[in-house]
Amino acid sequence: MKKKKKKKNTKKDLEWVSKVRVNTQAVLKRAQHIQGQKIPKKQWQAAWLLKAVTCIDLTTLAGDDTPSNIHRLCLKAVQPIRYDLLKKMDMHNKGVTTAAVCVYPSRVGEAVITLKAANSSLPVASVATGFPAGQTPLETRLQEVRMAVAHGASEIDIVINRKLALAGQWEAMYDEIHQFREACGDAHMKTILAIGELGTFTNIYKASLVAMMAGSDFIKTSTGKEVVNATYPVAIVMVRAIRDYYLFTGQKVGFKPAGGIRTAQESLLWFTLIKEELGNDWLCPHLFRLGASSLLADIERQIYHHVTGQYPAYHELPMA
Repeated sequence: MKKKKKKKNTKKDLEWVSKVRVNTQAVLKRAQHIQGQKIPKKQWQAAWLLKAVTCIDLTTLAGDDTPSNIHRLCLKAVQPIRYDLLKKMDMHNKGVTTAAVCVYPSRVGEAVITLKAANSSLPVASVATGFPAGQTPLETRLQEVRMAVAHGASEIDIVINRKLALAGQWEAMYDEIHQFREACGDAHMKTILAIGELGTFTNIYKASLVAMMAGSDFIKTSTGKEVVNATYPVAIVMVRAIRDYYLFTGQKVGFKPAGGIRTAQESLLWFTLIKEELGNDWLCPHLFRLGASSLLADIERQIYHHVTGQYPAYHELPMA
């Protein structure tokens, strides 16, 4: 896990940001190409779907979350695919779990206790900084990060202040994110750009750069609460920013699409995009996550079909 990064020469870095221009038509054409790619079939598809499971941040961010919901979510994360299905694939002893569970700060303690009782070292991720709008005072947002870390969260999903991005106040945005990085301590920090509210591809690329410069371990598309969430054109822009940043600094930053990813087929297309744009190094939970709540159910359904040759009834698979 990465340690917090030192603050750099911000003004010099931000000169790069000010010069950015994104070719919209080229982005849309590239995204269309990705969506037209063939996906693997049969045992190769099953293998990639199990890989997808290990990259999921299994999430519940609902107003009606209760201790029992959190308990169920954590146990599902530890055993995401039914044991007998894994056994028939000879994968029952390979440690297939999701990458993490993701909850609200007030639910972190419950998740940590449940996972510890299940003898699991699975990370607990927490949203913070006034999720989803990021409109609370800065000190309140910082305190929320500190509280989540104190309760046992080892990953923090922060949200940016979209007002600063829309106004082009990149240095102020850098300073805020850097303070969140400091508040996270040794915890992994994922920065949510809320791309549906940033207006243009150029703004999305600039926000991606600033977030990485300020010390983000991951950049993430969305809160899942916006009208527009994870889309392939936006992903192209963000992963190109990641690639450019890596070529410029030598630092690998992760990518997390989130919001609206519901089907197994979509998860395979996301892997295709990452493989083509960033390469094999990014095809692991350390550098690629899928933020999802309902995706796992469809993946397990497809695995069931691969093993048995038929699709399950609703009652045959445990609910996430």
